[in-house]
Amino acid sequence: MRINLLSSFAAGILITTTICGTVYLTDNKSVVKASAKPPEIQPLSEKEMKEKLAAEGYVIQTKADFDKTLKAAKASNQKQATPEPNNTAKPVTKVIVNVNEGMTSIDVGNMLVKAGMVPNAFNFSKDIEKKGLMNKLRPGTFVVDSNMTYDQIIASIFK
Repeated sequence: MRINLLSSFAAGILITTTICGTVYLTDNKSVVKASAKPPEIQPLSEKEMKEKLAAEGYVIQTKADFDKTLKAAKASNQKQATPEPNNTAKPVTKVIVNVNEGMTSIDVGNMLVKAGMVPNAFNFSKDIEKKGLMNKLRPGTFVVDSNMTYDQIIASIFK
């Protein structure tokens, strides 16, 4: 680049920066105040405020009414508390196993260990090998739940 072109460019940037800075730092507020007065706002009475809020669909309550409603809701919630169930059945956990192409039985075992379905991924893989199912793993999405037995889990994933 030639020196004249570079110095012209620098001078242009300096002039532009000076103009922008001058415009930014000047007080334009006095121009706005003199030309346009903001309309004077009349305060609303309490009744007018309530009417406008009710027209918009809001519910207006005093603090005392709100406290009464809150206490009544808490009391009814305590009355409706569900009693302890007699049976102590553990909750059913459902796990969705996504098998992608190239995954092995160890990868599936690791997912099932994280979900708490099998105790050990390596033993799971060894069981798959013992049953001769290592080539039966196909890509797809499989749903397994905690009510299934170990053999049912294997049968649902390794078809």
